[in-house]
Amino acid sequence: MNCIIIEDEIPAQSILKHFIDKVPNLNLIDTFKAAIEANSFFNSNTVDVVFLDINLPDISGLDFIKTIKNPPAIIMTTAYPDYAVSSFELDTIVDYLVKPFSFDRFLKAINKTKDRIETPKNNTEGKDGESIFLNVDKTLHKINLNAILYIESDRNYITVVTETQKLSYIDSLKNWTAKLPENQFKQVHKSFIVNSKFVDKISGNTLFIKDNKIPIGRTYKQELLKQLKII
Repeated sequence: MNCIIIEDEIPAQSILKHFIDKVPNLNLIDTFKAAIEANSFFNSNTVDVVFLDINLPDISGLDFIKTIKNPPAIIMTTAYPDYAVSSFELDTIVDYLVKPFSFDRFLKAINKTKDRIETPKNNTEGKDGESIFLNVDKTLHKINLNAILYIESDRNYITVVTETQKLSYIDSLKNWTAKLPENQFKQVHKSFIVNSKFVDKISGNTLFIKDNKIPIGRTYKQELLKQLKII
């Protein structure tokens, strides 16, 4: 995995470089002291992983992520644990490291990131297929797309729900929209995609699928009603 470091503290840079050198599948491309310095890099380059400090000159790491088009996997570094909670609101952030962090904690973040990056490669079929394979806890689970009731997002985790199982792993709803047939699956809330063929009823801003209550976001309701056959 190709990576870069965006960190203004030299000691923290040195620790990250040392840890990266110890991991065979990590390749450090460049190091930047400020997010603004890395901005031009992203205009013409791509990487798999970014080690990003939250507190940076000019613009914070969290704000900088929002400016990157198709951001890579992000591992945040911070001296303030309180920031870690808010950082997970961004889907692209895989993990956070609270300074000072040990090599084993660093390696845990790398393994989590590797799983996130490799998951799409293990999805052997997409929109045109009837099934998809999910890499959950190092096991490939075959899921029939037509059997999916709904998909729920909770921060940086996705739960795929069928009548017989629930599978949770690191991913985002954004990634799932590319895998699902548009005429069958609809996003009804910032945290939910539903299989429209399983919708039993809608009451106000609540949707029911086999006794599961799913909220409907105001901005999604009109499109949902267009898709459903209402007479």
